[in-house]
Amino acid sequence: MDVPTQLITRVRAEPERPLASGAVQGPDLVDRYGIDQEAAETLAAFGFDADTFDGLRERLVSRSRSSRDTVAVNWVRGSIEPPQHGDLVPLPPLGSSERSQLARAGREAIAGGHVGVLLLAGGMATRFGGGVKALAQVLGGLTFADAKIADLRRLSSQMACTVPLWLMTSFQSDRPLREWAAKASESGHVPVDFAPQGASMRMTPRGDLFRDRAGRVSLHAPGHGDAPWAMRRSGLLGQFADAGGRCVFVTNIDNAAATLDPAVIGAHLAGERPLTCEVVRGSASGGSPWRVDGRLQIVEAFRLPPEIDPLAPGAVNTNSLVADVEVFSAGWPLTWFEVRKQVDGTEVVQFERLIGELSAFVDTTMLLVERDGPDGRFQPVKDPAELEKRRPEIARILSGRGIETRC
Repeated sequence: MDVPTQLITRVRAEPERPLASGAVQGPDLVDRYGIDQEAAETLAAFGFDADTFDGLRERLVSRSRSSRDTVAVNWVRGSIEPPQHGDLVPLPPLGSSERSQLARAGREAIAGGHVGVLLLAGGMATRFGGGVKALAQVLGGLTFADAKIADLRRLSSQMACTVPLWLMTSFQSDRPLREWAAKASESGHVPVDFAPQGASMRMTPRGDLFRDRAGRVSLHAPGHGDAPWAMRRSGLLGQFADAGGRCVFVTNIDNAAATLDPAVIGAHLAGERPLTCEVVRGSASGGSPWRVDGRLQIVEAFRLPPEIDPLAPGAVNTNSLVADVEVFSAGWPLTWFEVRKQVDGTEVVQFERLIGELSAFVDTTMLLVERDGPDGRFQPVKDPAELEKRRPEIARILSGRGIETRC
């Protein structure tokens, strides 16, 4: 899910504890926080870690009592420079011998069961009329989830293999997507497994639990940075690794153009780095590739000091990446970001983490891909208005890859 840029402060987490070390049962949460049973059961079911939450809450309380500039806490420390010449590695163009070589290596890895696909389908289901975005129609008769399934079904048929497919859901999207997956399975589609992300509670800027007019606490999903944790907690990462899995292709489900391209997998393998992040030319207020104290990594715009031009890199993170299994299994201490937003006209605080920050911990290839055209891989859709704008280009891209569409 997106991190609003109005007022966001950063809280550095301690190294990740063993899974569920601070997890408690629903009844204990009722007593511990004075919350209703339904909210407590949801938190417990989705791996809420009370110890982590309490630590972050205490830091929020301490900061609210101080006069520290909450915006400055975000800023990246050290030397911050745009990418150098050669830092962005172009994906060779379609039809080139270099592209063919990468695609061949990628197909071998996919056919060998070494590649899995994780679709980020969590969040709060608020931008498409309260419905789950993954089940919204991106094209006539084709939902975002259907488009991803169609892509994998096409590849599986070509290579006579089954590509492992996982969905990272949230407490809002989990049930509808499980129901959709059950129906898809009955139709002979690619089987789907689930790795739900966590759930947490919103707070006031003073650190009190935020409650609605009926006195109920407000729950939220804590960002796509939950993906490695969710894959470990579900047991799916371990099963994949035990079966010979080597890397995971991760992408937002609302970016229909980000299909599983064997050449991208081949480029990741050829780069010989544990992480590959796809970037495109252009400028935006989200994440971009930067060098921080010499290390190439994805940095969100809200973390840049005011003297740094956020558009300087001339490239934008797409939030599609390929990660070695070891990157997900390491438990890197991703930063918890203190996000301030409006809920029912009231300012609230929620803690989130972002998957792109993995690049701050491991060597990363910044793979420069096309945004539009036959080889386009970045058509993100955040709301219905953006979908209407992008629909013709999405149709052209998917049709060119053999995915039947009706615009």
